Amino acid sequence: MILKVVSLFIKNSEDVKDPDVRSSYGRLAGIVGIVCNVLLFVGKLIAGLISGSIAILADAINSISDAASNIVALVGFKLAAMPPDAKHPYGYARYEYLAGLIVSIIIVAVGLSLGKDSIMKVIQPEMTSMSTLSVVILVVSMLIKLWMSRFYKVIGKKIDSDTLVATAADSRNDILSTGAVLISLVITYFTGIAIIDGIMGILVAAFIIYSGVGLIRETLSPILGESPDPTLVTHVEEKVMSYDHVLGIHDLMIHDYGPGHQFASLHIEMPAEMDPLQSHDIIDLIENDFYINDHLHVSIHYDPIVTSDAHVSEVKTQISQKIENYDKTLHFHDFRMVPGDSHTNILFDLVIPSRYKGDKEKLLNDVNDIVRGIDPKFVPKIKMEHSFSGEDTHE
Repeated sequence: MILKVVSLFIKNSEDVKDPDVRSSYGRLAGIVGIVCNVLLFVGKLIAGLISGSIAILADAINSISDAASNIVALVGFKLAAMPPDAKHPYGYARYEYLAGLIVSIIIVAVGLSLGKDSIMKVIQPEMTSMSTLSVVILVVSMLIKLWMSRFYKVIGKKIDSDTLVATAADSRNDILSTGAVLISLVITYFTGIAIIDGIMGILVAAFIIYSGVGLIRETLSPILGESPDPTLVTHVEEKVMSYDHVLGIHDLMIHDYGPGHQFASLHIEMPAEMDPLQSHDIIDLIENDFYINDHLHVSIHYDPIVTSDAHVSEVKTQISQKIENYDKTLHFHDFRMVPGDSHTNILFDLVIPSRYKGDKEKLLNDVNDIVRGIDPKFVPKIKMEHSFSGEDTHE
């Protein structure tokens, strides 16, 4: 239902990989958030002044800080939509990640401020009063925040935006904090225990801080260079392997410069006996396929593999089976055999998981022994490298 309404305001709303469409989603979400949170701030401020509750006034401050967060998100989407230039050839889409990080930091700051005020309320408790108007305002604000949380979550998942997902979590926190404030107001009214207002405020503040710290971790991760989405990795691998004459792929690296601005590079193995021009045409088709259908810039390196030499294939299969028996997380590529008068050099790149915790020197020695164990005349020339696609783990 939300997306159907959104489609009335956003042209081509289904093409979420288009930077302009993403920017339109972010702009709409920011405007809706600013309007709603300013109205909530006014309502809660009135309720807080009437009741004299520090918790309600703190909740009002939380709402105006949410409006500030919406402004940050709005600016972030606007900056992220700027086109590439000479200094930033990959664009400015990472501004969206920075906006999400700022929103998360604001959430933590609000929690700390609320906690400070609540502690003072515990030290110096004051009685609060409850009016019908205050209760109605708090209940209505919870319903509005419930809708906003759903609104941000649906749009955030639609365009895969960490900023909007963080904003949705903030709206959810506001429901809980306002609900806690309402409960404390009712309990204080019927029991006359003034300290409850401050205690409830501390509990709400602790929850907000905990949630904000978690969001900081999540929004900071893509900025630091997290592993690519496993679904995207699988999609790239399956699409490449679906083309005729592609024997295998390796060295897949996906670089994230912000939502809608991802670049990938990889090596594909093709029969060395093929006409190089035919291989080149296939590579061009693959690259264009990703660019047109996935908005993904892909650069492919061609690795010719000899398939007509039965002896090379047999040795490669033997080494592959023995390495797999040694450790299933290991694999290799760029296999070559260079025969000589007294020995044969065996060359390949051994790929180890990015989180490998074992002794790498021992691993290399063991793999060398595996190669020499097949034929004493084999001289292993092995280069070790880490996996960059994040799909491998080592226990």
